[in-house]
Amino acid sequence: MPLRDLALGLGVVAIWALNIIVIKLGVAELPPLLLTTLRFVLVAALLVPFHPVARHQLPFLALLSLTFGTLHFAMLFIGLEQAEAGTGALLVQMGTPFATLLAVLFLKERLGPRRLAGLVLSFAGIVVLAGGPTLPAPLPTALLLVSALGWAISQLLIKQGPNVPPMALAGWVALFATPQVALGSWWFEQGQIDALADAGWAAWGAVFYTAVMSSILAYGVWYGLLRRHPVNRVVPMVLLVPVLAVGLGVVLLGDGLGPHKLIGGGLVVAGIGLIVLRLGGRKAPAEATS
Repeated sequence: MPLRDLALGLGVVAIWALNIIVIKLGVAELPPLLLTTLRFVLVAALLVPFHPVARHQLPFLALLSLTFGTLHFAMLFIGLEQAEAGTGALLVQMGTPFATLLAVLFLKERLGPRRLAGLVLSFAGIVVLAGGPTLPAPLPTALLLVSALGWAISQLLIKQGPNVPPMALAGWVALFATPQVALGSWWFEQGQIDALADAGWAAWGAVFYTAVMSSILAYGVWYGLLRRHPVNRVVPMVLLVPVLAVGLGVVLLGDGLGPHKLIGGGLVVAGIGLIVLRLGGRKAPAEATS
């Protein structure tokens, strides 16, 4: 890979890792579902007018908005409100093992010894994390794992569904997900008007960053790399995202870095590495991280 493209790939990794930190700062000022709603509104406004889709693709995109928009993103934002950034990033990476299991169960894909070892390492990492002090309470832990499951289900739907360009998919999923998450905010959250009135640079910066930097700019660059290079040269860089997110959480937010996080996180990343490298020659997922 040319040095310029390698630098672009590492820049995308940095954007995605910092995205976890930005979400943490955002949900400190805005209710998480409200923040998710604002993110979707901005993504849809910036993408939908310029990326039309065929009418027959709309039901698929509406379904994907449930699994990807609401189940993945909404649960991610809620879970990160109560979890350390690095630990949350590691839990969400379980989307890859979940997707592998779902593909074996529903698409009859062959597991093979290498991917089986990856699954064992990934789930062993979660067990190790569970024994440490940084794992959040059961509810946010469950929400982050549900977010990972929503990502995994979405990947299977994308693999089996119509071929929608990445930016069109992101925009229309955001459009369909906006009323779902807005209704959830209205039903479950309180003080939205006051929160908006009191929101500072961290909250509005989080809306901009998660929508423009993480979803539009980073994925635009990422898919440019996938068009120019084999998947197995690009996708392994995703393994750096949780590693960098853990480091940023320690440096910027004062998160703990004990042996359970180091060992458990290392097992999770190693397991995902075995799975991702095994899948290197296949179609790349629509989104590799949050």
